[in-house]
Amino acid sequence: MDTTLDDPLVGRSLDDRYRIDARIAVGGMATVYRALDTRLDRVLALKVMHPDLAADAAFVDRFIREAKSVARLAHPNVVAVFDQGTDGPYVFLAMEYVPGCTLRDVLRERGALQPRAALDILEPVLAALGAAHRAGFVHRDMKPENVLIGDDGRVKVADFGLVRAVGSATNTTGAVLGTVSYLAPEQIENGTTDPRVDVYACGVVLYEMLTGGKPHSGDTPAQVLYRHLNEDVPPPSAAVPGLPAALDEAVASATARSADLRPYDAVALLQLVREARAALTDAQLDAVPPQARAGERSASEDRTSVVPRPVGGQESVNHTARFEHPPVADPDPAPAPRRRPRPRGPLFAALGALLVVLLGTGVWYVSSGQFTRVPNLLGKTQADAQQRLAAAGLDVEGVRREFSDSYERGTVMATDPAGGARIRGNGSVVLTVSRGPKVVTVPTVKGMPLAEARKALVKAGLAPGVVTQEFSHDVARGAAISTDPGAGEQRSPDTAVAIVVSKGAPVPVPTVVGEPLDRARTTLEALGLVVQIAPEQTNSPQPAGAVANQSVAAGTQAGTGDTIVLTVSKGPRMVPVPNVVGQDQDDAKRTLEAAGFKVKVDRPLISFSHEVAEQSVKGGENAPEGSTITIRIKAL
Repeated sequence: MDTTLDDPLVGRSLDDRYRIDARIAVGGMATVYRALDTRLDRVLALKVMHPDLAADAAFVDRFIREAKSVARLAHPNVVAVFDQGTDGPYVFLAMEYVPGCTLRDVLRERGALQPRAALDILEPVLAALGAAHRAGFVHRDMKPENVLIGDDGRVKVADFGLVRAVGSATNTTGAVLGTVSYLAPEQIENGTTDPRVDVYACGVVLYEMLTGGKPHSGDTPAQVLYRHLNEDVPPPSAAVPGLPAALDEAVASATARSADLRPYDAVALLQLVREARAALTDAQLDAVPPQARAGERSASEDRTSVVPRPVGGQESVNHTARFEHPPVADPDPAPAPRRRPRPRGPLFAALGALLVVLLGTGVWYVSSGQFTRVPNLLGKTQADAQQRLAAAGLDVEGVRREFSDSYERGTVMATDPAGGARIRGNGSVVLTVSRGPKVVTVPTVKGMPLAEARKALVKAGLAPGVVTQEFSHDVARGAAISTDPGAGEQRSPDTAVAIVVSKGAPVPVPTVVGEPLDRARTTLEALGLVVQIAPEQTNSPQPAGAVANQSVAAGTQAGTGDTIVLTVSKGPRMVPVPNVVGQDQDDAKRTLEAAGFKVKVDRPLISFSHEVAEQSVKGGENAPEGSTITIRIKAL
């Protein structure tokens, strides 16, 4: 049955322009429709906020923020936003229509993907997020449902409805917005959101594409949250044996529980993923995975949720996490039956009947005829004003924002009705909140820790923008070096201000590959670098216990306090040596090199033969990968 027939918006036009033809999807905050722009005669997607949420200024602000944020990106892998508007109770976005399917549909149908397919999808996703990160925005809800795959093969990132500026304040309710299976530990623990939460989510999505299942599962969402906080994402090869180590390393780097150990944004992760792809052979890229875990998920894990943040430490997540999924409301729901008290006589029967009537109309006693006075709210913060109105039994009908040289930014400069006016006890008040002066001065933030610099910009009426890093000999690591626009310059309120943050004094990174672990650690720590040991050891030509590789290449510059991850060698792999006796010298050399060995040729002083007579390690015996095999040429 076509459920769109029951939708009151299907067949209607919004803003006398957008004719709604069919419902595409329903979410907790909005419904998406296929519509026709009758002015430009083009098909598009119309995202309409649920009317009950449209009365909430915070949700409307988020809607409008999505329109402005995505419109600024203008990236080929981001679903474009064309227009934003309202029509009566409906607030909507007009967006690019992408015929095709979502990545969730692909995973549900196919399960695990071949590495090449997974990377072909992930790379444009990271390109889109990288553009957002460099523009100063974080998506915050990356998951397969928000990755669209068009019929023409194009990959696009959708649903920037949770997008926010990097460094902007978290919501005051203590809730976390997102989807439990893809939340980074810092989102769960304290609501921190910077580009690295998108990096974490993309690491989980890559794991899911490679294995067909999520890395952390549980019987309840709270169990999933607890595992994100307390358990590392396992390597994909643990679920799909044979997956290359380069893919394990990419997932481990992106999903490190400590945000400081992840790539700093999607651009950095994209570079890491491309390096991983370059390290794989065609056979590895096209390996067909098993499909045993296809479709493994629960509905509660895949939906964007409002998650109360744990208060008592990590373990409290298991007991306090709850999830609220706003349902798709029935247009005319039947009222719940009301239980009448049993009468205990004529007087009680009369009182009971009176209470039923009064409570049924939402009124206590006869307050519908009472009046109250609007409290004086001038100079109060918006939050304080709303609390005072609520205490007086009044609602906030809306919030306007205007410039003012007299009232501080964020304080109430007028109310309608005015303070002291008589109003019905259930009436509404419109607040006018100051945006501050029309021109503000960029404050000096040099030497301030990044968090304090951002607060100083917000207090001045500006928006913290993109954060970049530079080496500095005189500014401490993590502190602000400068801003763009610079200190003292004047700008309009809410102008984004980019911040340059110190990486500390530059430190040339030495090579420690091949050194014993303790010596390598001492060398790096003496330079002011932080050493971390990778949890997994690897086979390499280096002796067992020595450093196999380092996360920052030798010869590059790092900042004081930067972390370098060292991977310890398990020693070389032992591989069988091919038998090349009797082969031509050149053929024998190629055979041994293809097996991973170096070759030394021992030729008699006088010999006209090219036939191999002996080899230093007999065919069929094992030798360390990368070791040298000597072949002796037959003497004549």
